[in-house]
Amino acid sequence: MSHLIGRGLGFKRAGQSILEQIDLHIEAGEMLGLIGPNGAGKSSLLRLLAGVTEADTGTLTLAGKPVSQLTPKSRAQQIAYLPQLTEIAWPMSVERLVSLGRLPHLEDWQQATPEDEAAIEKVIHQTDLTAFRNRPYNTLSGGEQARVQLARALVTEADILLADEPVSALDPAHQLDVMALLQAYVQAGHGVIIVLHDLALAAHYCNRLQLLHQGRTLAEGQAEQVLTDHHLEAAYGIAINPPAAQSGHGFALPWRRIEADEKEP
Repeated sequence: MSHLIGRGLGFKRAGQSILEQIDLHIEAGEMLGLIGPNGAGKSSLLRLLAGVTEADTGTLTLAGKPVSQLTPKSRAQQIAYLPQLTEIAWPMSVERLVSLGRLPHLEDWQQATPEDEAAIEKVIHQTDLTAFRNRPYNTLSGGEQARVQLARALVTEADILLADEPVSALDPAHQLDVMALLQAYVQAGHGVIIVLHDLALAAHYCNRLQLLHQGRTLAEGQAEQVLTDHHLEAAYGIAINPPAAQSGHGFALPWRRIEADEKEP
Protein backbone atom coordinates (compact mmCIF):
# COMPACT_ATOMS: atom_id res chain seq x y z
CA MET A 1 0.00 0.00 0.00
CA SER A 2 1.31 3.45 -0.96
CA HIS A 3 0.75 5.79 1.98
CA LEU A 4 -0.46 9.22 0.93
CA ILE A 5 0.52 11.95 3.37
CA GLY A 6 -0.14 15.67 3.15
CA ARG A 7 1.42 18.16 5.55
CA GLY A 8 0.56 21.85 5.79
CA LEU A 9 -1.19 21.92 2.42
CA GLY A 10 -2.30 25.32 1.23
CA PHE A 11 -3.84 26.46 -2.03
CA LYS A 12 -4.87 29.85 -3.44
CA ARG A 13 -7.01 30.73 -6.44
CA ALA A 14 -6.92 34.24 -7.91
CA GLY A 15 -5.18 35.40 -4.74
CA GLN A 16 -7.91 33.98 -2.48
CA SER A 17 -7.03 31.31 0.04
CA ILE A 18 -8.96 28.08 -0.61
CA LEU A 19 -7.05 25.69 1.69
CA GLU A 20 -4.79 26.46 4.65
CA GLN A 21 -2.55 24.20 6.72
CA ILE A 22 -4.28 20.94 5.86
CA ASP A 23 -2.74 17.77 7.32
CA LEU A 24 -4.08 14.49 5.95
CA HIS A 25 -3.08 10.85 5.65
CA ILE A 26 -4.61 7.62 4.41
CA GLU A 27 -3.66 4.11 5.49
CA ALA A 28 -4.19 0.71 3.91
CA GLY A 29 -7.60 -0.74 4.66
CA GLU A 30 -9.12 2.61 5.60
CA MET A 31 -11.86 4.87 4.26
CA LEU A 32 -11.45 8.54 5.12
CA GLY A 33 -14.54 10.71 4.69
CA LEU A 34 -14.04 14.37 3.79
CA ILE A 35 -17.09 16.29 4.97
CA GLY A 36 -17.98 19.94 5.32
CA PRO A 37 -20.35 22.57 3.94
CA ASN A 38 -20.34 23.79 0.36
CA GLY A 39 -17.23 25.86 -0.33
CA ALA A 40 -15.22 24.30 2.51
CA GLY A 41 -12.48 23.17 0.10
CA LYS A 42 -13.21 19.44 -0.15
CA SER A 43 -13.06 19.13 -3.94
CA SER A 44 -10.03 21.42 -4.11
CA LEU A 45 -8.25 19.22 -1.59
CA LEU A 46 -9.08 16.07 -3.57
CA ARG A 47 -7.64 17.65 -6.74
CA LEU A 48 -4.43 18.43 -4.85
CA LEU A 49 -4.20 14.84 -3.62
CA ALA A 50 -4.74 13.55 -7.14
CA GLY A 51 -2.00 15.75 -8.53
CA VAL A 52 -4.44 17.61 -10.80
CA THR A 53 -3.35 20.87 -9.17
CA GLU A 54 -0.28 21.61 -7.08
CA ALA A 55 -0.31 23.01 -3.57
CA ASP A 56 1.13 26.47 -3.01
CA THR A 57 2.45 25.42 0.39
CA GLY A 58 3.10 22.17 2.21
CA THR A 59 4.19 18.72 1.09
CA LEU A 60 2.40 15.76 -0.46
CA THR A 61 4.11 12.39 -0.59
CA LEU A 62 3.14 8.98 -1.90
CA ALA A 63 5.17 6.09 -0.48
CA GLY A 64 7.68 8.68 0.71
CA LYS A 65 8.13 10.37 -2.68
CA PRO A 66 6.79 13.80 -3.63
CA VAL A 67 3.70 13.31 -5.80
CA SER A 68 4.86 16.14 -8.07
CA GLN A 69 7.95 14.08 -8.99
CA LEU A 70 6.03 10.97 -10.07
CA THR A 71 5.49 10.31 -13.75
CA PRO A 72 1.84 10.59 -14.83
CA LYS A 73 1.80 6.85 -15.52
CA SER A 74 3.19 5.92 -12.10
CA ARG A 75 0.78 8.29 -10.36
CA ALA A 76 -2.18 6.91 -12.30
CA GLN A 77 -1.25 3.35 -11.35
CA GLN A 78 -1.22 4.22 -7.66
CA ILE A 79 -3.93 6.89 -7.36
CA ALA A 80 -7.32 6.67 -9.05
CA TYR A 81 -9.29 9.92 -9.12
CA LEU A 82 -13.05 10.01 -9.52
CA PRO A 83 -14.17 13.63 -9.95
CA GLN A 84 -17.73 14.83 -9.77
CA LEU A 85 -19.78 13.71 -12.76
CA THR A 86 -18.49 15.18 -16.01
CA GLU A 87 -19.87 14.96 -19.53
CA ILE A 88 -18.27 12.79 -22.19
CA ALA A 89 -18.76 14.67 -25.45
CA TRP A 90 -18.22 11.77 -27.85
CA PRO A 91 -20.27 8.56 -28.10
CA MET A 92 -18.54 5.68 -26.34
CA SER A 93 -19.91 2.42 -25.03
CA VAL A 94 -20.04 1.78 -21.30
CA GLU A 95 -17.66 -1.15 -21.60
CA ARG A 96 -15.14 0.88 -23.59
CA LEU A 97 -15.27 3.75 -21.12
CA VAL A 98 -14.76 1.42 -18.16
CA SER A 99 -11.82 -0.21 -19.93
CA LEU A 100 -10.00 3.15 -20.02
CA GLY A 101 -9.29 2.57 -16.34
CA ARG A 102 -6.81 -0.15 -17.32
CA LEU A 103 -4.68 2.17 -19.49
CA PRO A 104 -2.16 2.99 -16.70
CA HIS A 105 -1.20 -0.70 -16.67
CA LEU A 106 -0.67 -1.00 -20.44
CA GLU A 107 2.22 0.06 -22.63
CA ASP A 108 1.55 2.32 -25.59
CA TRP A 109 -0.68 0.55 -28.13
CA GLN A 110 -0.75 -2.62 -26.04
CA GLN A 111 -4.02 -4.51 -26.18
CA ALA A 112 -5.83 -5.54 -23.03
CA THR A 113 -4.62 -8.81 -21.55
CA PRO A 114 -6.88 -11.58 -20.23
CA GLU A 115 -6.21 -10.20 -16.74
CA ASP A 116 -7.40 -6.76 -17.85
CA GLU A 117 -10.53 -8.24 -19.42
CA ALA A 118 -11.28 -10.19 -16.24
CA ALA A 119 -10.90 -7.03 -14.13
CA ILE A 120 -13.25 -5.12 -16.44
CA GLU A 121 -15.84 -7.90 -16.37
CA LYS A 122 -15.71 -8.10 -12.57
CA VAL A 123 -16.23 -4.37 -12.06
CA ILE A 124 -19.06 -4.12 -14.61
CA HIS A 125 -20.86 -6.83 -12.66
CA GLN A 126 -20.11 -5.24 -9.27
CA THR A 127 -21.45 -1.85 -10.33
CA ASP A 128 -24.65 -3.32 -11.80
CA LEU A 129 -23.81 -2.23 -15.36
CA THR A 130 -24.13 -5.54 -17.21
CA ALA A 131 -27.35 -4.49 -18.94
CA PHE A 132 -25.76 -1.22 -20.09
CA ARG A 133 -22.36 -2.46 -21.25
CA ASN A 134 -23.06 -1.84 -24.96
CA ARG A 135 -25.06 1.35 -24.48
CA PRO A 136 -23.50 4.71 -25.45
CA TYR A 137 -22.48 6.49 -22.27
CA ASN A 138 -24.22 9.72 -23.23
CA THR A 139 -27.61 7.96 -23.43
CA LEU A 140 -27.55 6.99 -19.75
CA SER A 141 -29.16 8.78 -16.84
CA GLY A 142 -27.05 10.78 -14.40
CA GLY A 143 -27.10 7.99 -11.84
CA GLU A 144 -26.12 5.37 -14.42
CA GLN A 145 -23.28 7.58 -15.64
CA ALA A 146 -22.06 7.95 -12.07
CA ARG A 147 -21.81 4.17 -11.74
CA VAL A 148 -19.87 3.97 -15.01
CA GLN A 149 -17.37 6.55 -13.78
CA LEU A 150 -17.00 4.65 -10.51
CA ALA A 151 -16.37 1.43 -12.45
CA ARG A 152 -13.67 3.14 -14.49
CA ALA A 153 -11.94 4.26 -11.29
CA LEU A 154 -12.26 0.89 -9.55
CA VAL A 155 -10.93 -1.12 -12.48
CA THR A 156 -7.60 0.70 -12.19
CA GLU A 157 -7.07 -1.26 -8.95
CA ALA A 158 -5.01 1.62 -7.60
CA ASP A 159 -3.70 1.61 -4.05
CA ILE A 160 -5.67 4.78 -3.32
CA LEU A 161 -9.03 5.86 -4.69
CA LEU A 162 -10.09 9.49 -4.42
CA ALA A 163 -13.84 9.84 -4.94
CA ASP A 164 -15.63 13.20 -5.09
CA GLU A 165 -19.33 12.79 -4.16
CA PRO A 166 -19.73 9.43 -5.96
CA VAL A 167 -23.25 8.83 -4.58
CA SER A 168 -24.82 12.27 -5.02
CA ALA A 169 -26.69 11.33 -8.23
CA LEU A 170 -27.78 7.88 -7.06
CA ASP A 171 -31.03 6.58 -5.64
CA PRO A 172 -30.91 5.27 -2.03
CA ALA A 173 -30.45 1.62 -3.03
CA HIS A 174 -27.54 2.35 -5.34
CA GLN A 175 -26.03 4.69 -2.75
CA LEU A 176 -25.85 1.77 -0.34
CA ASP A 177 -24.52 -0.51 -3.09
CA VAL A 178 -21.72 1.92 -3.95
CA MET A 179 -20.73 2.49 -0.33
CA ALA A 180 -20.65 -1.27 0.27
CA LEU A 181 -18.53 -1.68 -2.86
CA LEU A 182 -16.07 0.95 -1.65
CA GLN A 183 -16.02 -0.71 1.76
CA ALA A 184 -15.11 -4.02 0.10
CA TYR A 185 -12.36 -2.23 -1.86
CA VAL A 186 -10.96 -0.98 1.44
CA GLN A 187 -11.18 -4.41 3.03
CA ALA A 188 -9.15 -5.78 0.11
CA GLY A 189 -6.25 -3.60 1.26
CA HIS A 190 -6.79 -0.32 -0.59
CA GLY A 191 -7.34 3.16 0.76
CA VAL A 192 -10.30 5.40 -0.10
CA ILE A 193 -10.75 9.12 0.45
CA ILE A 194 -14.33 10.08 -0.27
CA VAL A 195 -16.13 13.43 -0.29
CA LEU A 196 -19.63 13.05 1.12
CA HIS A 197 -22.48 15.39 2.01
CA ASP A 198 -24.59 12.65 3.59
CA LEU A 199 -23.30 12.65 7.17
CA ALA A 200 -25.19 9.47 8.05
CA LEU A 201 -23.46 7.54 5.24
CA ALA A 202 -20.13 9.06 6.24
CA ALA A 203 -20.55 8.04 9.87
CA HIS A 204 -21.65 4.51 8.98
CA TYR A 205 -19.07 3.59 6.34
CA CYS A 206 -15.95 5.68 6.99
CA ASN A 207 -13.24 4.67 9.46
CA ARG A 208 -12.32 8.31 10.03
CA LEU A 209 -13.85 11.66 9.18
CA GLN A 210 -12.13 14.95 8.44
CA LEU A 211 -14.41 17.98 8.73
CA LEU A 212 -13.36 20.99 6.66
CA HIS A 213 -14.65 24.49 7.27
CA GLN A 214 -13.51 27.63 5.45
CA GLY A 215 -10.49 25.84 4.01
CA ARG A 216 -9.20 24.44 7.29
CA THR A 217 -9.61 21.22 9.25
CA LEU A 218 -12.16 21.83 11.98
CA ALA A 219 -12.10 18.28 13.36
CA GLU A 220 -10.62 14.87 12.51
CA GLY A 221 -11.13 11.43 14.00
CA GLN A 222 -13.84 8.86 14.60
CA ALA A 223 -17.42 9.81 13.74
CA GLU A 224 -18.39 10.30 17.39
CA GLN A 225 -15.46 12.70 17.84
CA VAL A 226 -16.26 14.74 14.74
CA LEU A 227 -20.06 14.81 14.54
CA THR A 228 -20.61 16.62 17.81
CA ASP A 229 -23.10 19.42 18.42
CA HIS A 230 -20.21 21.88 18.73
CA HIS A 231 -18.63 20.94 15.39
CA LEU A 232 -21.93 20.64 13.53
CA GLU A 233 -23.03 24.07 14.70
CA ALA A 234 -19.70 25.66 13.79
CA ALA A 235 -19.57 24.11 10.31
CA TYR A 236 -23.19 23.76 9.25
CA GLY A 237 -25.36 25.66 11.71
CA ILE A 238 -27.19 22.43 12.62
CA ALA A 239 -27.60 20.23 15.69
CA ILE A 240 -28.26 16.55 16.26
CA ASN A 241 -31.95 15.80 16.70
CA PRO A 242 -32.86 13.56 19.65
CA PRO A 243 -34.44 10.24 18.64
CA ALA A 244 -37.78 11.42 20.01
CA ALA A 245 -37.99 14.20 17.41
CA GLN A 246 -40.25 12.45 14.91
CA SER A 247 -41.93 13.93 11.89
CA GLY A 248 -45.65 13.44 11.32
CA HIS A 249 -44.88 10.40 9.18
CA GLY A 250 -42.91 8.66 11.91
CA PHE A 251 -39.45 9.25 10.42
CA ALA A 252 -36.70 10.85 12.45
CA LEU A 253 -34.59 13.58 10.88
CA PRO A 254 -31.03 13.21 12.21
CA TRP A 255 -30.25 16.94 12.05
CA ARG A 256 -32.06 20.22 12.53
CA ARG A 257 -31.26 23.83 11.77
CA ILE A 258 -30.14 25.93 14.73
CA GLU A 259 -32.33 29.00 15.10
CA ALA A 260 -30.82 32.44 15.54
CA ASP A 261 -31.91 32.70 19.18
CA GLU A 262 -30.14 29.40 19.98
CA LYS A 263 -26.73 30.51 18.76
CA GLU A 264 -24.10 31.41 21.30
CA PRO A 265 -23.47 35.16 21.49
